Amino acid sequence: QVQLVESGGGLVQAGASLRLSCTASERTFSTGTMGWFRQAPGKEREFVAAITWSRSSTHYADSVKGRFTISKDNAKNTVYLEMNNLKPEDTAVYYCAARRGGLVTMQIAYNYWGQGTQVTVSS
Repeated sequence: QVQLVESGGGLVQAGASLRLSCTASERTFSTGTMGWFRQAPGKEREFVAAITWSRSSTHYADSVKGRFTISKDNAKNTVYLEMNNLKPEDTAVYYCAARRGGLVTMQIAYNYWGQGTQVTVSS
């Protein structure tokens, strides 16, 4: 059972930056995808970004493209989400997720989830 632990959330002002981290307890599959999702109050959870372990292919939601960057450190089994120029609408609980397959944006396709980390952006 893969366990995912997120960290790095917090309270920041608009325009600031944050880096989220997600460390997996193991990476027992050579292929697979790590994703970030978020859920704002009163809204459904939505896709933010994803990256594949093997080829480092990435994909971003339009709302974060150009501001957020997903990256990974294979040796540490860790995925990062660098968030720049944060906006109040980025306020949400951010979840890390993993799946044993290619890059997709549907959350139902992800098998493992972290507990979430809160990001709050004040105006």
